[in-house]
This record gives sequence, structure tokens and C-alpha cells, in this order.
Amino acid sequence: MFGLMVRFTCKDDAAAAAFDDLVERTGEHIRAHEPGTVIYAVHRVDGRPLERVFYELYQNEDAFQEHESKDYVRLFLAERDQYLSGTEVDRLDFVSGKGVRVEQ
Repeated sequence: MFGLMVRFTCKDDAAAAAFDDLVERTGEHIRAHEPGTVIYAVHRVDGRPLERVFYELYQNEDAFQEHESKDYVRLFLAERDQYLSGTEVDRLDFVSGKGVRVEQ
């Protein structure tokens, strides 16, 4: 398994609303077209209304590369920066968990 945790900080309330709309539109495509994407979860951060945390888990790095190649993901990547004042990305190496099936 291969994962990412990404923290985005939006510029202001209007940017956060537009970013959330972009996220929702992108998520519809991810859910419909990416069997290799195990989890793609987006969260608002309690007490920090301009922050969003993404937790992404893929079957493997090839599935992540497939995700990155999709037109709707490229559109998301091209449009997101206009709404953001900051981005932090952590690449994750899966060790253990509940609710995910790890195929060996």
C-alpha cells in the first residue's frame, strides 16, 4: 500500500468554499473510475475552518501513478493553487491498519 497525507490551507472563506466544490467534483470521478484507490478521504479540521486534510491510500505506487495521470486529477492540480495559501505533503508507507485489506 502507498499513501499520502496532505494538509491544505485555503486563503479565505470564499476560497475554502470554491476549493470544497473542486474537491467534490474531483471526488466523484475518483470514486467512479479508480479501483486502485482504496481510500480518498477529505476532512475539515475542527477549529481551523480554512484547513483541509486529505488521506489517500492506494493499492500500490502504480495505482497512485494511475490516479495522477487522470484528466480530472490534472484539472484539480491546475486549479487548486488559486484557492490555497499553503500545502504540506507527507508520503506514507503503510504498516498496519483496520478496515483495509492488504494483499501480499
